[in-house]
Amino acid sequence: MSLRMSQAERETFLMDLHVGVISIERQDAAPLCVPIWYDYTPERGVWVITSEKSEKGRALAAAGRFSLCAQTETAPYKYVSVEGTVTETRPGELERDERPMAHRYLGKELGDQYVAGSGNDDNLVFAISPERWRTVDYTKLGG
Repeated sequence: MSLRMSQAERETFLMDLHVGVISIERQDAAPLCVPIWYDYTPERGVWVITSEKSEKGRALAAAGRFSLCAQTETAPYKYVSVEGTVTETRPGELERDERPMAHRYLGKELGDQYVAGSGNDDNLVFAISPERWRTVDYTKLGG
């Protein structure tokens, strides 16, 4: 019995709300591995927002690729991990990127408060089109 998810299952899982863990290669150091908000659609791929001055932003710009893992926190566990080359890097836009991401994770009211107080005018959007998927769904064990 395979515990792998189908394409539809993995895409649905990645579209659900999870805090991701991004992993970014670095020169002369272990990969940077930190929690991050993300979003995914099959058309746009996986995308994240971070300050270009942050450690994540600098590492992403240098590496040009990243991996992201999203998981459930309770049994039976599921996870989806994707990796790929950055296909888009551009300045973050308040209404196209930042507000929708804040609404995704915090809801409308708190998301609007977060955006109003964030003051991040140096945000960049980094997107990948997943090149490799790894998935496990322990609900397929039954019971």
